[in-house]
Amino acid sequence: MPGSLEMKKFQVTIQFTMDDDFMSLIPKHREYINTLIESGIIDHYVVTMESQHVWITMSAKNKREVKKHLSGSPIHKYWTFVIEELVVVDGQLYRLPAVQLN
Repeated sequence: MPGSLEMKKFQVTIQFTMDDDFMSLIPKHREYINTLIESGIIDHYVVTMESQHVWITMSAKNKREVKKHLSGSPIHKYWTFVIEELVVVDGQLYRLPAVQLN
């Protein structure tokens, strides 16, 4: 429905570069990410140092709101990213636990 304020799911793929300043900002960045996770905005936050990528699954009204959340990180200036709206999100964490009979 156009104009709906319903929350949507987005996948953010981030590539980053590191230097000494970047490394000094990591603790503040983790505090910020933890705040977004605890408030239900971020569902998944995954980092690989091998290829210097981050994948974030998050809830927002639109891509502009996703960018606003990303810009709140103290290391956002080290990022290039792509934001994609998701249509299907499924996995073990989104399912009810299996019933186990005693």
